[in-house]
Formats: sequence, structure tokens, C-alpha cells
Amino acid sequence: MKADHYPDSPARMPATPRPALIRLVLLSLSLCLLAACGSRETVRRPAPPAPARVWPTVTPADPVAANNLTMRALGLVGTPYRYGGNTPESGFDCSGLVSYVYQDTAEIRLPRTSSALSQVQGPRIQPQQLTAGDLVFFGSSGNVSHVGIYVGEGRFVHAPSSGGTVRLDRLDGAYWRDHYTGAKRILH
Repeated sequence: MKADHYPDSPARMPATPRPALIRLVLLSLSLCLLAACGSRETVRRPAPPAPARVWPTVTPADPVAANNLTMRALGLVGTPYRYGGNTPESGFDCSGLVSYVYQDTAEIRLPRTSSALSQVQGPRIQPQQLTAGDLVFFGSSGNVSHVGIYVGEGRFVHAPSSGGTVRLDRLDGAYWRDHYTGAKRILH
């Protein structure tokens, strides 16, 4: 006995699909796709960024020293990050950058860790009183884990621990604003 799928079999040829049937199938597929796209989950858009704060210009006690320090820090933007690094040739981590800039421009020796830097004698500075050369600290749960050098207009130079290079960031950036723990003035 021959089966219908053999070439010699007298099987019937399949009927050509009717246009109404094709439209029905396409409509069903479209509705399935639309149903799959819809959900009860609300689309959440990111919150708009906070408006940039106006940072007052506070004249440093020693404008020449502060300018030298700021220019040296800005000149190191782009230097590779390296954990434990403390020279332009070897790269920098955050506290290595701060220690290097202060030693190189002001001959001030500072501790080697961000936590120790936060304990250095000097007045704590309110954000609206920041001036060029102040140290800005970041962390969480009361612990300091990062430091940078304030250069004015709400910006600071630092070597982020996430890798990359020494860079210039804004204190108003979402991460930095949320992790800011304070500032100290080293130049008097």
C-alpha cells in the first residue's frame, strides 16, 4: 500500500489558502504580539537630574599656592589609575594622587590613605565654603573610602577606583553627591 506522501500516490494536492484565512492568521499573530508586548508593569523613567548647584567662588588664603596645586592636579587628568600608585609614571590611586600633588607643589607631606587623610588636622569645610585645593571626601556608613582635590566651580580631580584614568568630575554628579562625606582645608 502506498502512503499519501509518496510521489506516485494519487494524493490530493493541498488547497491554496484563502485570503480570508491568511488575514485571520495574520490578525491572530498580531494580537498575540501585542499582548506579549503589553504588561501591567509600569515603565519607570529615570528621575531627572537635580539642578546644578551654584558654587560660590571663595578666595583661598594663599591664591598662588592654591592655583599651583589646582593646575598640577588638572595637569594629571588622563594619567592611568593604578591601585597603590603615587607617581605620574606608575599611575595613581586616589590618595596617591592627593599626596603627590601636595608634596610636589606645596612640599606638604600627607598620609597615604583616604581614611588617614580625612583625619589630618585642619578645619572641616562646608560645601558652600570650598575653595581651590581643599580635599573632598566620599564614602558610606561613616567610612571614608575616596578623596579628591577641589578645583572650583563644583568640580574636583580624582583617581576613581573603578579604573580608567585621573579625571575631573562634578560634586553634583549623582554618585558623588550621594557619597560626599565632607571636606578639609590643608592650605592655610
